[in-house]
Amino acid sequence: MNHPGATDIKAMAWTAVGLGKPHESAALHVLGQATYTDDIPELRGTLHAALGLSSKAHANILAVDLDAVRAAPGVAAVYTAKDIPGTNDCGPIIHDDPILADGKVEYVGQPIFIVVADTHDNARRAARRANVTYEELPAILTPQAAKAAQSYVLPPMQLKRGDYQAAFEQAPRTVKGTLYVGGQEQFYLEGQIAYAIPKEQNGMQVLCSTQHPSEMQHVVAHALGVHSHHIQVECRRMGGGFGGKESQSALWCAAAAIAAKKTGRPVKLRADRDDDMLVTGKRHCFYYEYEVGYGDDGRIIAAKVDMVSRAGYSADLSGPVATRAVCHFDNTYYLSDVDIRAACGKTNTQSNTAFRGFGGPQGAIAIEYIIDEIARELGQDAYDIRRLNFYGKDERNVTPYGQVIVDNVIAELTAELEQSSEYRARRAAIAAYNATSPLLKKGLALTPLKFGIAFNVTHLNQAGALVHVYVDGSVLVNHGGTEMGQGINTKVLQVVAHELGLDLEYVRITATDTSKVANTSATAASTGADLNGKAAQDAARQIRERLSAYAVKLYGGDAAAVQFYDNRIHVNGHAVPFAELVQKAYLARVQLWSDGYYATPHLHWDPKTMNGHPFSYYAYGAAVSEVVVDTLTGEWKLLRADALYDAGQSLNPAIDIGQVEGAFIQGMGWLTTEQLWWNAGGKLMTHAPSTYKIPGVSDCPEDFRVRLFENRNVEDSIHRSKAVGEPPLLLPFSVFFAIRDAISAVGGHKVNPPLNAPATAEEILKAIAAVEVAVEVAVEAAAKRGGVSSTDMP
Repeated sequence: MNHPGATDIKAMAWTAVGLGKPHESAALHVLGQATYTDDIPELRGTLHAALGLSSKAHANILAVDLDAVRAAPGVAAVYTAKDIPGTNDCGPIIHDDPILADGKVEYVGQPIFIVVADTHDNARRAARRANVTYEELPAILTPQAAKAAQSYVLPPMQLKRGDYQAAFEQAPRTVKGTLYVGGQEQFYLEGQIAYAIPKEQNGMQVLCSTQHPSEMQHVVAHALGVHSHHIQVECRRMGGGFGGKESQSALWCAAAAIAAKKTGRPVKLRADRDDDMLVTGKRHCFYYEYEVGYGDDGRIIAAKVDMVSRAGYSADLSGPVATRAVCHFDNTYYLSDVDIRAACGKTNTQSNTAFRGFGGPQGAIAIEYIIDEIARELGQDAYDIRRLNFYGKDERNVTPYGQVIVDNVIAELTAELEQSSEYRARRAAIAAYNATSPLLKKGLALTPLKFGIAFNVTHLNQAGALVHVYVDGSVLVNHGGTEMGQGINTKVLQVVAHELGLDLEYVRITATDTSKVANTSATAASTGADLNGKAAQDAARQIRERLSAYAVKLYGGDAAAVQFYDNRIHVNGHAVPFAELVQKAYLARVQLWSDGYYATPHLHWDPKTMNGHPFSYYAYGAAVSEVVVDTLTGEWKLLRADALYDAGQSLNPAIDIGQVEGAFIQGMGWLTTEQLWWNAGGKLMTHAPSTYKIPGVSDCPEDFRVRLFENRNVEDSIHRSKAVGEPPLLLPFSVFFAIRDAISAVGGHKVNPPLNAPATAEEILKAIAAVEVAVEVAVEAAAKRGGVSSTDMP
């Protein structure tokens, strides 16, 4: 019998969460043994599909001649919209997104037909033999053009608080301007893919790479004209998703399933990288017009912003993306009187979709740009203006959409980062460097973030899980989240192991499967571990309670005092091996499996008034970046980055730090190198690695310091942790504004550089040229006034 005091100490010390454990598939990844959809052995008789794509941005289809396609080597069948058994639609919210174009095409790359052949290559080659006759129509390609034409996929939205106009008119100072921030290709390592296998009684199994198996189940059922229970969708893991496989895996799943249904044979549809980039949507690019009133000290008094995104040809998820942009325009700043508008421009381009951050980064970067402008106008450090405008704790703590902030740690977090990054000393050192360096200019910026965690659509904040305990004491877990490399399975595994007091090797997680956990939400909005971790914990807790009650029957004591740790159940002075008690419980007919469920509490949102409590809590963070810019070429380099992120009481610090690092570099790519370019005919010309520049290892800073802020979530999240998927993507705002700071040094920090994103070398040179022209104009004006003073010269 163990001493009770010793038992309690061991119980308190033992944990399966909060530890930096390796990813549950890490060894498989390294050995090349992790199974992705394309690795699944193909069944005998499997056919391969490819899509025939539009070559016009906007046109009526007058004729489609597919004779050459049918005659191509290896072709088994060709299908058009009229061959779809059910509904020709794969739109996630509004049904305006056909699987196959029918009578009209609305972007270059829109699928018109499916060709099925004996091999992948034969299908792709055949797809290019079609002869399509078009009647071209005028095309809208940019958000600016969409706004001018009042071309929208959804009605524009507006959030107002206070009396913006009166506050703006009374403000001592004002700033007005425009900004353009480009989109971004998800560039997941594994492309879009679906493998559809016909089953008996109208059944269809779809193995695919998707963040939203339940949505794929619905789309495929509708396309085939059957019930959801006929469709089983399974996803063990993805080679990256980043939002690009939330709604837009639907087209590929539906096309594969249609072909499998029609042929009666398994069909695999694997997108080539070029086709994937031509067909699928990206992060929404945004165009902003803003005007802000502020005081002589830099405090914002009134703010107005009009945002229009490039939605593409259909609504997809553009509405929720715009809503999140509106709700993140404030970022970490209290805005008393606001007029925030957002519109989703209908353009003849790919229908844009979810991307890590989901509108949050696009909303927040606008206010950061504005604050950067204000600071330069006042001759102040932008970080000081940011601090002045921070949300307060007990006052100035209500967002424009009405949510009271109860977990604000941004002042403490940024103060810690300011000190650890030696921000003030480096700012002085950079000023000294720039004073003696005419061609190379350094820049420094410290930017904060506040990111709301939850789906904006309240009913999506729910999850389910199954936990099975087998007679040998091993545990199998299934939940509704999907693994895309971010570590959700590892975290859920840790949660269940912790609840049952087991080492991680005793717990295993299986593929996400609509036949196991039904009606799941997408793994998105940074809610994956929050929702599914809670659901799995709920299931494991029920088993734990049953085992506790049974243990007390055997050994006496109080069920509430039974403890599970170190692979044993500790009851009334006895330490019983977990497997031993499980075997006895089975013989006693104790239920050893359970379902779990979780719904995030206290959420509500009125989309008409754009008011409510849409977020469970906020994640915070900040970063300091130092860059050097070559003013002759526009080239730049990130010299050092310091990031501090609030992951709450982290479930797995190793995974969370990795997520912060990855998000930082991905966000840096969005703001600096990843330029999407459509030609005059509406064709995306940056549709391959040869023309689209994602960051490489050489773009990472040699000095990269990432830490987690010590904090504990005030909300009852899973073990008081905080989400870490999307929020860190805002950290590289610091890179963009450090580049702008370096450009500003060309004009002695007296001119606001007109820098758009991505800040490519060309954009940097354009901004430098604009600063130089502004300086020349200022000097000439001063000369005409009767001399040039030191204050006129940079």
